[in-house]
Amino acid sequence: MAPRPAPSPLPARIERWFDARGWQVRPHQLAMLDAHRRGQDALLISSTGSGKTLAGFLPTLADLADDPAEGLHTLYISPLKALTNDIERNLSAPIAEMGLPISVESRTGDTSGAVKARQRTKPPHILLTTPESLSLLLSHPDAPRLFLSLRRVIVDEVHAFAHGKRGDLLALCLARLNALAPGHVRAGLSATIGDPAPYRDWLSRAGRGEEVALVTGKDGPPPDIRIVVPEGRVPWSGHSARYAAHQVMEAVREHRLTLIFCNTRGLAELTLQELWAINPDNLPIGIFHGSLSLEVRQRAEQAIAEGRLRALVCTSALDLGVDWGDVDLVIQLGAPKGTARLLQRIGRSNHRADMPSKAWIIPGNRFEYLEARCALDAIAERQLDTEPWRPGAWDVLAQHIMGMACAAPFDADALYAEVTTTAPYRDLTRSQFDRVLGFVRNGGYALAAYDRFQRIRQNADGLWEVSHPRFIGQYRMNAGIIVEAPMVTVRFRNGRKLGQLEEGFGATLGPGDTFRFSGLDLEVEAMVDNDLIVRATRKSAIIPSYSGTRMALSTSLSDRVRALLHDPGEHDRLPSDIREWLAAQARFSRLPAADELLVETFEHKGLHHMVLHSFEGWNAHQSLGMLITQRMEQCGLDPVGFVSNDYSLAVYGLKPIADPGALLDPEVMDEELRRWLDRSYLLKRAFREVAVIGGLVERQHPGKRKTGKQVTFSTDLIYDVLQRHEPDHVLLRAAWADASTKLVEVGRLARLLERARATMVHRDLPHVSPLSVPVLVIIGRESVSGGAAEEELIAELEAIIAEESDVPAAGSVPV
Repeated sequence: MAPRPAPSPLPARIERWFDARGWQVRPHQLAMLDAHRRGQDALLISSTGSGKTLAGFLPTLADLADDPAEGLHTLYISPLKALTNDIERNLSAPIAEMGLPISVESRTGDTSGAVKARQRTKPPHILLTTPESLSLLLSHPDAPRLFLSLRRVIVDEVHAFAHGKRGDLLALCLARLNALAPGHVRAGLSATIGDPAPYRDWLSRAGRGEEVALVTGKDGPPPDIRIVVPEGRVPWSGHSARYAAHQVMEAVREHRLTLIFCNTRGLAELTLQELWAINPDNLPIGIFHGSLSLEVRQRAEQAIAEGRLRALVCTSALDLGVDWGDVDLVIQLGAPKGTARLLQRIGRSNHRADMPSKAWIIPGNRFEYLEARCALDAIAERQLDTEPWRPGAWDVLAQHIMGMACAAPFDADALYAEVTTTAPYRDLTRSQFDRVLGFVRNGGYALAAYDRFQRIRQNADGLWEVSHPRFIGQYRMNAGIIVEAPMVTVRFRNGRKLGQLEEGFGATLGPGDTFRFSGLDLEVEAMVDNDLIVRATRKSAIIPSYSGTRMALSTSLSDRVRALLHDPGEHDRLPSDIREWLAAQARFSRLPAADELLVETFEHKGLHHMVLHSFEGWNAHQSLGMLITQRMEQCGLDPVGFVSNDYSLAVYGLKPIADPGALLDPEVMDEELRRWLDRSYLLKRAFREVAVIGGLVERQHPGKRKTGKQVTFSTDLIYDVLQRHEPDHVLLRAAWADASTKLVEVGRLARLLERARATMVHRDLPHVSPLSVPVLVIIGRESVSGGAAEEELIAELEAIIAEESDVPAAGSVPV
């Protein structure tokens, strides 16, 4: 007798749905279902298009198919509002096809107040939300009733935010959910995690990652990725890849739907302008980035969903998870900056498990070509970047403590015990917790005399409670982790909003000035309060300036570029002009070893230059440039300035630098870094962010929102008071931690200086080196496309390469 087939683990309606499509449940989907039924938290790592999202929701569908009880069953948390909208759309269809009585809704900052109020009393079975919206839900007194029925929590794209402040906030929220609904099961989803261990720790309930099951999906076909070099030549400098506009436009014509990723919002606007200028067929091309209004972004999403666009120029706002099945090509303009980010973007193309994603990378300059080549090598070897982890931020903890007080009076001992079950705060001492609690209580002793900072107090039972109802409203209006640069709203006179521009750029515009935004040429009519009133124009326009955080070159990719640079055996894989460039560098100077810091000095145009080829990223180079020019001043070397990119730092002055090592002493630099940060605008900028997150300064009041100038003015005043009277204040400590990591990248700076101490090689040259050209052309650049000075420098170097090909390598100068 033949053995009976094993019974299906799925309810009949779900099984029939799979059968009707000729699908089989994949092993990783069954593994997630099994973990849920065992009550075990799980982290799923599976490639894009492998059914990862369905694996996360399958246990929910199975539970509710068998028992569609009232109440909230599953909470889905993603880093992006756009992703929750996409999941709602893509989840509702199969639920309807299966005939399951399951309700699905989103709750984000875009959800109306009426819907939010109804969701707290009559929640859907599945609620899709973000960390910030979850934090606000938990601040309501009815949170215990709302989450009583919770059985599952899904954290999507966990790699995108677990290691940052939004991850800190979500970890604290998960700890509170564990107290309210201890029987629920957690699931983390990602396609691009290099090292699972810290993510399992973060997902666990007591910082013990071994208790979280690790589930991996079967890899799909390898992606089809090309590095495209129009006309076989890679520019010396730049990052916009504008030289490839015609090839990009041709690709748009040949594909159904192309996503064109840019690394900055300004570059996205510039790219759209370039493509429209060479679009004789008027193919519909849209734009999508975080500064555009909700209405504009939703129109772009709708146009994509309805097949009305042929291309969409976008930024990191679309990096994650949005599933548009018609996308058949992704183009990355400029350097990828990291392998995980690149894979995430590429995964938007052919978003199916059985089809390879198709992508082009178009490097903007020669270093970016090396970076792209190394990124493809890392992807082929399945070696993804790993993100740095740091202790949980104190300003985030302060916001959470205030939210818990808004929900109900709390016991400090119990809350401390709850907070330290999270991975970000597991090493938080009780004295540190009490310091943050004291700040929430009265702002700290330097501010304690002011009523506006007296937010919580102890009642007769020893519990901490909100001192006045107005602080609850203040918290709910201002809670959140993302602190954008001060913005002004761009709108037409009829009220239609186009989006937002950074206030610093908007302040430079007056009536009659023109700029390009949201794909339109606009002329300024007036500035009314915080609105920039505009009209469409045919006049030539400039491009808006965005000062958002600069995308960092990952450490692992930086290491690969250095290794490739030093290995002549690998150069055969490179285009001929890049091979010539590196060969000329080896002849005239040196190709640095993988662990070496090459420092070159030479005179050019009457100035004495020092160029460090350190590959530690723009932020670290900017900080080091500040410090070196200060040291040059002290040494009488008359510095004139410095410029940097991700790969090199160039400083220049009126006198020659004979001893670079003296300018790079790590012990002296450490002390000077602290002094410089203490008096720099960077610390004030970081303080502004932590003051807003920590609740010290409100962005919004009932009926109005503070302008960026008002917020900055308030925080600057408080910053000066605290620096004088309480220099060890909780928020000053938090600001220092932020400034030294996110803004300055002290870790990479320290690594650079240690390498200088151990492996620095100094070459004193008779002229500019080939490796120095990409950073030197930045000096004096006055427009996006460079200018005569750039062309002159490149022509000069190319002439040297052509005429002096037999010049022996320059001699080493001992350090």
